Amino acid sequence: MRHKRHWLALALVVVCSFAVLISQGVKLHNNLPPIPGRVVDASGAVLFDGETITAGQNVWQSLGGQEVGSIWGHGAYVAPDWTADWLHREATFVLDTWARAEGQASFDTAGPEKRAALQARLKALMRTSTFDPATDTLTLAPVRAAAFEANAEHYADVFSAGRDAYAIPKGALTDPTRLRQMSTFFFWTSWVASTERPGEATTYTQNWPHEPLVANEPVPGSLLWSMGSVVFLLAGIGALVIYRMKSGGDEEIPPLADQDPLFGTTPTPSQKATYKYFAVVALLVVVQILLGILTAHYGVEGSGLYGIPLAKWLPYAVTRSWHTQIAIFWIATAWLATGLYLAPAIGGKEPKFQRLGVNVLFGALLVIVVGSLAGQWMSIQQRLGATTWYWFGHQGYEYVDLGRFWQIFLFAGLFIWLGLMLRGFWPALQRKDEARPLLVLFVISSLAIALFYGAGLMYGQKSNLASVEYWRWWVVHLWVEGFFEVFATVAVSFLLVRLGVLRARTATPAVLFATTIFLGGGIIGTLHHLYFTGTQSSALALGASFSALEVVPLSLIGFEVWQNLKVVQMKPWLARYKWPIYFFVAVSFWNLVGAGLFGFLINPPIALYYMQGLNLTPVHGHTALFGVYGMLGIGLMLFCLRALKPDVVWRERPLALGFWALNAGLVLMVTLSLLPIGILQTSAAVERGTWWARSADFLQTPLMSTLRWLRGPGDMVFAIGIFAIAYFVLGMMGGWSFEGKKPKARADGEHKAEGGEEAPAMARSTL
Repeated sequence: MRHKRHWLALALVVVCSFAVLISQGVKLHNNLPPIPGRVVDASGAVLFDGETITAGQNVWQSLGGQEVGSIWGHGAYVAPDWTADWLHREATFVLDTWARAEGQASFDTAGPEKRAALQARLKALMRTSTFDPATDTLTLAPVRAAAFEANAEHYADVFSAGRDAYAIPKGALTDPTRLRQMSTFFFWTSWVASTERPGEATTYTQNWPHEPLVANEPVPGSLLWSMGSVVFLLAGIGALVIYRMKSGGDEEIPPLADQDPLFGTTPTPSQKATYKYFAVVALLVVVQILLGILTAHYGVEGSGLYGIPLAKWLPYAVTRSWHTQIAIFWIATAWLATGLYLAPAIGGKEPKFQRLGVNVLFGALLVIVVGSLAGQWMSIQQRLGATTWYWFGHQGYEYVDLGRFWQIFLFAGLFIWLGLMLRGFWPALQRKDEARPLLVLFVISSLAIALFYGAGLMYGQKSNLASVEYWRWWVVHLWVEGFFEVFATVAVSFLLVRLGVLRARTATPAVLFATTIFLGGGIIGTLHHLYFTGTQSSALALGASFSALEVVPLSLIGFEVWQNLKVVQMKPWLARYKWPIYFFVAVSFWNLVGAGLFGFLINPPIALYYMQGLNLTPVHGHTALFGVYGMLGIGLMLFCLRALKPDVVWRERPLALGFWALNAGLVLMVTLSLLPIGILQTSAAVERGTWWARSADFLQTPLMSTLRWLRGPGDMVFAIGIFAIAYFVLGMMGGWSFEGKKPKARADGEHKAEGGEEAPAMARSTL
């Protein structure tokens, strides 16, 4: 079997990695943070029960969940982290109560010795578990019961009266019963974060958040495994460099044809039908960026836009939900459309009814996009009752916000897409040529895309939050960052093979090796998202070690950039693919900076302990999600559009403006605003605690407000780039993106086959 070693290595890595990841999942589900059946005070009076806590979790979800503040550090960044905020408020309430009982005005005004004694007493109270598994009962001391009532009253006021500093509008939630239910859920997340596991000296969240008052400090393993991750990174880079030297480095680019292999080809009906996918991508990305600008502005003016009370109709929770969800929609649509375009090109012929299938899938995607976004708005506005909010509204979990019905609908749509892909591939799969192994990997990655989105269906409406987080990151990390990246790597290789820039026999081992390296770190590396979400210390060790290995392939990214730039200059006709290739170059750059540097900045446990839930996380998120996956989606889209109409001359000024404005805008957005805010927040979290770094008092200081306003220049430049790209893509239909005439034949055969005849359509479109 050709490339047997590479296939065996890939299979071994995938099987072993999933065995580890699943074993950690089993361990987590066998040791979930308990939800007490009853919470009682010292007299035995029931304060609330476990069903109320679960109902409170559902109330929080229906309001937008992780799009309104965060829980355990996961979610939005304008409102507080409710876990850290509740914990600090409860701790200060208890300390002030005790201080007043001892004749002090407050805890802060007491002497150093008194404060130390009270704080030691608080540590014993808060960190010692009073949960009795035998009776399923959690008993609270009188002072903690009083603290609960005080906090519940505070949060009822926050959500009913609104807070501009939190971008929570007035009347976000007014029902007293539901307000109290949500407070019980906030209490539970705080109790889990401050109570030690039985038999251990750490809390259920590995002592997160940082809260000195209750001795929530980094566990020893955080520092040890952070140092270990650096060792893993250096060792991995060294091994990769040695391998590259022994393998001879880059494969030489094969002799290129004197003409564009795509020139004169006639796209098939189903390939033509993919254009509307790209038109929708252009429209969605414009909407997404406008929503992003509005969402960022809410961080400055929480209830409106320059005095316009926009929050009445589009509150922050809605705009951020749509901003993140549309990002997934348009990036995925661009990649899926690329697959639909490639399928008949690879197979060599158009399957019967393929265009009908492409059109049906397009209609289904439109229904999902419109339906899910409308449902999210209705849920956040509290217009969906009972369980309707869960099925058709807002699940409350970042990146998988869409209601369960729409989630199932999308899951089914992905299998329709898979079926269309396999129909197109089938003739090529039957041919035993040098491209077949690469095609097999393409099929496997396509299957994984359809299958692994189903991980988001592994939790239910009443699932423990720790369980939800485990499966949610299967979708966000494995589906989006894992198998979609494998799919994209193979897709780009196929496109370059089709242009003659790569040989299929050399592309296959290169792609297999890259996939093995990436998944070797990426699958188990999923655990780095789960350090502080109810997992045990083994997840911290594995996540730190293997997430460091995810950065290893990026160490040689310069070679990839050089190869791509060199390709454009190889033949005159390759200049026609300049902008798609330039976007692939941008992907390489942001892979190194966004996924590599900024990713590793927050991945070590000791770093993430202080940075989780702060603005250094969206630094990584923006530069990796858009910088890598967004740029790649645009590059794939432009490549397909170039191939759909290979005979026309593009007006490239909008593409040039779009490319440079997108990259410059992303740099400005990060360096002027997100990065300095994140650094200052991290310093605040180290000094005083996570609650302080996320508090309105800290975020509303003149310096922080100025830094948030400085987000504007980057956003504006970035928006110009998006508008330019959208203008060009839509102009492919309107005609304004063309010079208005076909290119003339050149002496070197750049645009015509030898003898002046156009190449046969489908014969030239095969690999």
